[in-house]
This record gives sequence, C-alpha cells and structure tokens, in this order.
Amino acid sequence: MTEPQRARGRAPVVSDADIRRVARALLSAHGPDAVTLRAIARELGVTAPALYRHYASHDDLLERLRVEFCADLAAFLAAQLDQLPDDGAVQFLAICRGFRRWALANPREFTLVFASPTASQRPMIGRFDEPFGRIFLAAAGRLLAGFDIATPPGDTIPAALRADLIRFQTDLLAMLSDSGQKFPAEKLDLSVTYLMVQTWARLFGHVTLEVFGNYPIPLADPEIMFDAMLADLARTAGFDHHPDA
Repeated sequence: MTEPQRARGRAPVVSDADIRRVARALLSAHGPDAVTLRAIARELGVTAPALYRHYASHDDLLERLRVEFCADLAAFLAAQLDQLPDDGAVQFLAICRGFRRWALANPREFTLVFASPTASQRPMIGRFDEPFGRIFLAAAGRLLAGFDIATPPGDTIPAALRADLIRFQTDLLAMLSDSGQKFPAEKLDLSVTYLMVQTWARLFGHVTLEVFGNYPIPLADPEIMFDAMLADLARTAGFDHHPDA
C-alpha cells in the first residue's frame, strides 16, 4: 500500500479542544440534550468510539464542560469587581447582579451548571469550593468583616433544620480552612449559616425562574423585581446604607 493510500484510509485525528469546541457549540445552539458523543463525532467526521480516547463517558464530557462554564462564570463575576471600591456591600450586590446577567446571557450553560440532573446531585458545599463559589464566599466574608450583619435569632431557626445547618456549617468551615480563603470564620455561627443559605436560595430561585420563563406573573422589566429583592436582602441583613449599591 502506498503512503497516499494509507493516508486516505486513516481516520481523522481529533483533539480534546476540537471535541469541547463542538460540544460547546451544540449546547449553545440546542441545549444539554443535544450534546451527545454521536452528534459530536458526526460534526467532527469520526466515529463515536474515537472520542473515548479523550473521555471515558458522556457524563465525563459533560462534567468537563460544566467545569469550564463554572470558570467562565467566575471570570465574568471577577470582571464585575475590577472598577468597584473595596466595599463589601457594593461588591456583593454587584456579584449578585453579575450572576443574573451571566445566567440570562447564557441560559443553556446555566442549565448545565445548575439545573441538569448531574448538577442537581452536587451538594451546595461543593459549589462553594468552585471558582465562582469562592467569589461569592469572598464577598460574603467582606460583608461579615465590614458590617454588623443582622442575622435571624437562633431560636427562630426551625428545629428540624438545625442538624442540616450544623452539618453544612462544619463542612464550610473545613473547606475555608483548607482553602486559606480570607473569611472571618469566627463569625460563621449557625444564624449566619442560616442567612447565607436563605440568601442563596432567594438569589438562585429568582434567577432560575427568570431564565426558564417561569416567573409567576408577566413583568415588563424583571430587573426591577430583581433589584427590589436585592434591596430587601440588604435591608434585612443591615448593609443597605450605600445609596449607589
């Protein structure tokens, strides 16, 4: 067999970067369900088994994409802080608004990271140990260090939640210790832990409803409702004295 004949019979060589490029394009155009090994192989002109040289499974590929999108989100949030003063309240609210903007601009990526079956199995503590989660924690730490945060009285925390909150608090303190992140761990009592979980639930809930078009009433300008929610959070927690936040 001559060299040209061997070349014609050789399967195209695909790289990890090629696979991820096509996978990201499929997800952006059609959503997570469209990201299959068969579809990627078809776009690249190879057979699906050729992709197993790079990824052990379909879930392995999706996890790699999820990690990339988490990094994209972290970079986007970090960019929101570049020109802001060193003020915990201003920065925290800017991160919340940035999270919403990224989610609305990247709904399919948001779905993979936060709303896919694989994502729903990830514990909350795991999210805080990722790049964008560390940005949230750093902002929360600046709030705790710079403000007398109004937390729910300990006796108002439902008894049935206390064991779960204590477990999360313990895991979070261990993660903060391992990461060396600047966070006033001495202030992370059960009431602060409860407030953090409630704050994330309200922020994530609002953004998720808006991204998926499930808000309970039609809104001419959903951003006004979002800003009202943030203002209520700031007022309740006691860091609302910045008129330009």
